[in-house]
Amino acid sequence: MNQSEYGQLVVFLAIAKEGSITGAARKLAIAAPSVSKSLKLLEQKIGAPLFIRTTRQIQLTEAGMQLLSQTDKAMEMLQTAFESVQNKSGEPSGTVRITLSQTAYYMVLQPIYAEFCHRYPKIHLDISIDNATVNLIEQGYDVGIRFGDSVEEGMVARQIFPSVLEGLYASPDYLAQFGTPKIPEELSAHRWIGFRFITANRLHPIQLNIKDVLHTIDLKPMMICNDTSMLIDAARQNLGFIQLFEPIWQHHARDLVPILKSHWKRFAPTYVYYPQNSQKIRRVRTLIEFLLEKHNELSV
Repeated sequence: MNQSEYGQLVVFLAIAKEGSITGAARKLAIAAPSVSKSLKLLEQKIGAPLFIRTTRQIQLTEAGMQLLSQTDKAMEMLQTAFESVQNKSGEPSGTVRITLSQTAYYMVLQPIYAEFCHRYPKIHLDISIDNATVNLIEQGYDVGIRFGDSVEEGMVARQIFPSVLEGLYASPDYLAQFGTPKIPEELSAHRWIGFRFITANRLHPIQLNIKDVLHTIDLKPMMICNDTSMLIDAARQNLGFIQLFEPIWQHHARDLVPILKSHWKRFAPTYVYYPQNSQKIRRVRTLIEFLLEKHNELSV
């Protein structure tokens, strides 16, 4: 394989993973016409079209699927081997793609990412907030952050944040108007602001610990949103009570009051997870070690 063929294969794999010419161009930081030209040259060399193009989407042909299946892993191993020895004595650099839920962002990453960027200015973070379950390899991410250590085969999970409580909170003015519930049954007389997971199209349920058994409290929300900041804002404006993880609430403790704390649900610790070979890539290893460092500070 000569240099031009290697470059064309890189472009092909980017198109296949991003699902479009423009997406591949954005990922590779080159012009879209250059991506199209490279693909055309590769198709001419192979003697068969690799994608079926329509006005709305681009799909792999049978030849394209075969080329993808036979080259993807090899290219990934080659890239990993190259990056593992590149600039060993220099400053870590390059892009690290992270996927995490909105809750994990506010709880884990938001308080520390600026420090990481100042400490490692040549590493560029590409952060995607997504409440859906994400396949790192298929979607091209380096690391993910989520609750629990259950991961797919070939992944490594390492704890970076302790177990946390999910609490119920309301503004002082709301509680002054409607009263403070003393037992879970009294929530039925209160207004609930619900959180909807867009990808699963479902509400995050109210679950409370009653006599060591987890119970789901069935309430109809007076308002629903899919953003944590909006959830907090609605509670501040005395519209009802909300569910929030305790570490996030600590940043808003002056505005919101905990209720029914003895019944709160405890969640599993938060983990960073990544493909086994990713830690060989210096920029990825640097981020993982930074997250573990911050976890050790929390544990002291």
